[in-house]
Amino acid sequence: MRIEQVQCDHYAIPLPTVLSDSTHGTIRGFELVTVQLSDTDGSMGVGYTYTVGAGGAAVRALIARDLTPVLIGRDPDRIEEIWRAMWWALHYGGRGGAAALAISAVDIALWDLRARRHDAPLWRTLGGFDPRVPCYAGGIDLELSIDGLLRQTDDNLARGFRAIKMKVGRPSLRDDVERVRAMREHLGAEFPLMVDANMRWSVDDAIRAARALADLDLVWLEEPTDPDDVPGHARIVREGGMPIAAGENLHTLAEFRALIAAGGVTFPEPDVTNCGGVTVFMKVCHLAEAFHLPVTSHGAHDVTVHLLAAAPNRSYLEAHGFGLERFIAEPLRLEAGAAIAPERPGHGIAFDWKALDAVRVKEV
Repeated sequence: MRIEQVQCDHYAIPLPTVLSDSTHGTIRGFELVTVQLSDTDGSMGVGYTYTVGAGGAAVRALIARDLTPVLIGRDPDRIEEIWRAMWWALHYGGRGGAAALAISAVDIALWDLRARRHDAPLWRTLGGFDPRVPCYAGGIDLELSIDGLLRQTDDNLARGFRAIKMKVGRPSLRDDVERVRAMREHLGAEFPLMVDANMRWSVDDAIRAARALADLDLVWLEEPTDPDDVPGHARIVREGGMPIAAGENLHTLAEFRALIAAGGVTFPEPDVTNCGGVTVFMKVCHLAEAFHLPVTSHGAHDVTVHLLAAAPNRSYLEAHGFGLERFIAEPLRLEAGAAIAPERPGHGIAFDWKALDAVRVKEV
């Protein structure tokens, strides 16, 4: 049994609603890069990654031109061996960035292939803990009015969410506090509420914001500052007095180790599509567990529900704004505020390739 074929495709997905945050501004769409791996036994695995709107062509090129020769002819069950081969193939020009996204997409496909071949869902293949994963709606909503924010929240409550995240990081901290207070009053005293600053603040500004938001009983403040500032994160945790979630912009296990060991994060937050795939995501979960930290997630909820369903120290799954509902057969299912990891073989994501063809990017 060997990897026989690698198919990689690139799509530009328009969003049905314009989104906004403090770093990326107005977001009208995202890029999707998919990988289909076929082996000599006729089995197939599918993986994917995404960007906020730029870099997708580079990711596709890395997979098609540089990783495909590394993959062809290898035993797809030897995922750790393949992961290291990909890592060293791209190491000199990589160690993060587009290289990490490319490796992640392939790694997801390898794990999907393994689970499908065993006719088992991915969460069981990874060890299995609990298929019911607490889940929150991650709003990308910085520029919504307060009325619009509350209407969006009511829509999410009607869909079955029992935890909500909203954006902060407006030019005025007073505005942020007013919006969060309005949300807290709307949801009630004990409803789980998170806020996300998307790296907007300096360390001192983040500490000031954390203190200003302290009486609003937030589950966490997410990405308060530059992800490369590990000592700064540690200061925010120590002096801000609020739990901190971070990690969606960390692309290696070593980066997570540095942040966790420094005491710079309360809720480590890997994204399976950019941290190195399922292989590294689960290592981050185990690393966090060793430090008695709960792990959360960013993006790609249709895959990630499986990973958190296999992690005893999971906290919340993020249902991300860059959803694939229009292009997959069975979107994420919620029951009483929990996302349910499916029992379908593999990760269970069945893409509508015909629908995706309409938004395919023509490569130069």
